[in-house]
Amino acid sequence: MSEPGAVDFSLYLISDRHLLADGRDLVEAVRLALIGGVGAVQLREKDLPAAALYTLARKLRGITREAGARLLINDRIDVALAVDADGVHLGGASLPVAVARQQLGPHRLIGVSTHRAGEIFTAAAQGADFVTFGPVYATPSKLPYGDPVGLDALRQACSTAPIPVFGLGGVTSSRVPELQEAGCTRAACIGAILTAADPANAARAFLTALAPQSAKRS
Repeated sequence: MSEPGAVDFSLYLISDRHLLADGRDLVEAVRLALIGGVGAVQLREKDLPAAALYTLARKLRGITREAGARLLINDRIDVALAVDADGVHLGGASLPVAVARQQLGPHRLIGVSTHRAGEIFTAAAQGADFVTFGPVYATPSKLPYGDPVGLDALRQACSTAPIPVFGLGGVTSSRVPELQEAGCTRAACIGAILTAADPANAARAFLTALAPQSAKRS
């Protein structure tokens, strides 16, 4: 069983039910992704009222726990505690990391969205366990956050980061080798898995690509 507070996953799935077509259910799509090996899920449905978010979080807590995967709740510390999630993910408009850490205690995970290398050091100093960094590539889901940071910025961030970095934004399994060349060994994604015809196979493709080079050669 995973130790509390361990960043023991390389593939981080972020939810967006609005991307699902043909009436597909978010819980079912996440369940399939978990079958494919996703190690952590961030529930990020910002437009849901608290009661609906709590109900959805309870469902995801059930299937992530069954799969031995992590569940993090975007921003909502109260919901995370209510469903016994593994932690929260914070953005630029969220509570400070240090305040979240006081509420969550030492054993729950805190992830932070970052866009510049300096933000990674700030997050780590305040008690974050990992960060997402991006958008690495242009992607519709990240248009509000400006132009993509690119692979050079990712390389600089990973070369100095004191905590794990997940490349985010337009990341696909076919682009994982570019992330790895930039020194990034972990990936976060939304549409590349959720919009796939088979989320389980999409997750497997990511994990195969993310496998250490030594494992690929053996």
